[in-house]
Amino acid sequence: MKPLFVLLILFTLLLGVTKCFTGKVNVHRSGRLALAGMLVFTSMGHFLYTEGMSLMVPPWVPARASLVYISGAWEIIAAIGLLSPRWREFTAVLLIVFFLLVLPLNIYAAFLQVDYEAANYQGRGLAYLWFRVPFQFFLIGWVYIFVLVGRSSNKVASVPFTEKED
Repeated sequence: MKPLFVLLILFTLLLGVTKCFTGKVNVHRSGRLALAGMLVFTSMGHFLYTEGMSLMVPPWVPARASLVYISGAWEIIAAIGLLSPRWREFTAVLLIVFFLLVLPLNIYAAFLQVDYEAANYQGRGLAYLWFRVPFQFFLIGWVYIFVLVGRSSNKVASVPFTEKED
């Protein structure tokens, strides 16, 4: 749940900041920046909780800890890619693929009741899936809406706000 809160708080703050400084709200830019911030936040878990996150990967997969490090590094690279107009769309497509690829690992970890922070098998179990599965699809939708749909023009993404006078 922490990544969801980080994403939504960043998005709300960025909307407010752009409104204060420009008088307009660039929804797509705010969405991209919030996603980039969330990815940096979630990547930290890959480096802080490597042992526990390795438990989320089936034992038959070689170099599980290395895979956790690589996926953490990928999240940082993806955050940077979202900020680059040249790489934004390519990064978005790879992020959607990434979110789809890690979903089975999250399901696997839930069945084993992995608690990645404690590096044990005493986690929330299947109850975790009630949040995680919808969240994965929420992230895919977020990437699609704020990166791929927002690519056509900034005119569509910028929404001027005017106060109605009473």
